Amino acid sequence: MVETTFPDEFPEGAKHGKLARGAMNVVSGMIPIAGGLVAAAASAWGEHEQDRMNDFFRHWVEMLRAEMEEKQKTIVEIMQRLDLRDEKIAERIQTPEFQSILRKSFRDWAGAESDEKRAFVRNLLANAASSTVCSDDVVRLFLDWIKNHSELHLAVIGKIYNRSGITRAEIWRELGRSPVREDSSDADLFKLLIRDLSTGGIIRQHRETDYAGNFIRSTRSRNTPPTGGNTYKSAFDDNEQYELTALGEQFVHYAMTDIPIKLTYERPGGQD
Repeated sequence: MVETTFPDEFPEGAKHGKLARGAMNVVSGMIPIAGGLVAAAASAWGEHEQDRMNDFFRHWVEMLRAEMEEKQKTIVEIMQRLDLRDEKIAERIQTPEFQSILRKSFRDWAGAESDEKRAFVRNLLANAASSTVCSDDVVRLFLDWIKNHSELHLAVIGKIYNRSGITRAEIWRELGRSPVREDSSDADLFKLLIRDLSTGGIIRQHRETDYAGNFIRSTRSRNTPPTGGNTYKSAFDDNEQYELTALGEQFVHYAMTDIPIKLTYERPGGQD
């Protein structure tokens, strides 16, 4: 991996040199057209406007620095969890297929906007390196799920995994949420969230299966009276049960299950 370094401070100097040296040192090699933009700004703008551009570049570089540190930390944590004495694992991490997954995870890094999601990406890559239960296509799908779903989506997946057969009302209570009106934005958000996970193939309403794994159609007696009166079904229905699909189960095992650390090291300063 090529190490990327960033300047700690922007150089000061003459009016045009202040912008040109400060900004171009930062963006050199990153954005090909940036040099032309900086030169044009140095000719057209005054020092005050140049200072604004320097401030913009400074904030941008700090963002890139933080992202690089997160990626480096993630790579280290993955390697801590892999036993490279295992020939299969050692060969797996060098394959073009795994390298492709690794590149995708870093291209989609903006989707890992929290430490929790970063941990999910780490777990997924570590499990993908050491297990062949899921195909690489499924692993890529799981990366998209982490990127596209909010932490609330992922929390609901965890609740359903912990209690298969849980109802919407029970999920809401397990999330620690207070009761809300059916016409509230919170209720709309919760219905949207359940719909996202259902149509995305992650959760489903509980279904009975036969001995061969075929889903059995539910039958309702003609004599069964309608329920619910004249109101629609609640967003927090307490009757219908939910469970994870097979893909949802694999997602939990790959992304939400941490592999124990196999290799420890001493950081500078004596901290593990």
